[in-house]
Amino acid sequence: MSSLPTNYLAPSGREEAWRFTPLNRLGGLLDSSVTLLDHASLAPLQLPAGATFGKIATAPLAQNSDEATLRVRSAVLQTSALAIAANAEISEPIVLQRSVAGSAPEASRLLISLGANARATVLIENIGSAVIAEEIEISLATGSYLHFISTQEWESKTVHLGSHHVIIGKDAQFISTVITVGGSLVRLLPTVEYSGPGGSADLSGVYFSTSGQHLEHRMHVDHNIPNCKSRVNYKGALAGESARSVWIGDVFIRAAAEGTDTYELNRNLVLTDGARADSVPNLEIETGEIVGAGHASTTGRFDDEQLFYLQSRGIPEEIARRLVIRGFFAEIVSGVKIESVEERIMARIDAELDAVAK
Repeated sequence: MSSLPTNYLAPSGREEAWRFTPLNRLGGLLDSSVTLLDHASLAPLQLPAGATFGKIATAPLAQNSDEATLRVRSAVLQTSALAIAANAEISEPIVLQRSVAGSAPEASRLLISLGANARATVLIENIGSAVIAEEIEISLATGSYLHFISTQEWESKTVHLGSHHVIIGKDAQFISTVITVGGSLVRLLPTVEYSGPGGSADLSGVYFSTSGQHLEHRMHVDHNIPNCKSRVNYKGALAGESARSVWIGDVFIRAAAEGTDTYELNRNLVLTDGARADSVPNLEIETGEIVGAGHASTTGRFDDEQLFYLQSRGIPEEIARRLVIRGFFAEIVSGVKIESVEERIMARIDAELDAVAK
């Protein structure tokens, strides 16, 4: 087991990175006096030809990491590693399912690496109840392609702090779909950097926060290489007393990153009184020699015009409301491209809507 840096301090809530997060609900995950269980909780259902899964030594602590990541690296002795061989084209999704150890706070670390010109889809399914901090690192070699899907279908008491960091190689393509529809407190940090020109990242996600839930997603795209592309598109809905969502979108275009093409979008649909959505898009540009850069954020109430349109055609209000919300999420959920998962996610959203209506 590694040790925490001697200058490690748990956040106080005054830091910019933690000011939205209810620190009193983290279950000891950032408390250095609490020992995190080293638990390799992710494992593949089956491995196709061209993929291997095993353990590697955990890398030394990174001093500039998020506090939750520092805790993970101090707790985890060996990192789980999923490797896709160069030139492998894997058509079926590689499914990694989570098996939690119980009620004790735990830490998990995973490395996903794709060789040159490899193509794969990796699905991580988070189901059950846990108090967990995790780090997922992803490395894409030249010309590779990865569709990374992460579903947070947790039970109601779960606390989940996670970071997903990807390094995109020359002409490589990364597509990420993050679905968060469960848990008490979920805080995810998808981050991107590039290691070669021509790389592209497409980050999309949906979240549905209901009474008492805190769902937080903090994006950071570091355009540190010329001629790379990124798109961010997250959608959220909130319903119920004290339902809370936080979306932070940071895009940094460095002086050397000429030819950058980037756009980020966040839309929130507030369905009931007592719910709150915070949305903060940020764009920092150090060079004017770019293809394009922009961002947009909207937070609003239910569209009564759409509801009226459907009701005027004989559709009952409850069904009409569900159709509008399904349509709101469909653009991103359909991007999962795994029918059984798409159906399960929409069924979970329907169940959440039913619970709010009662």
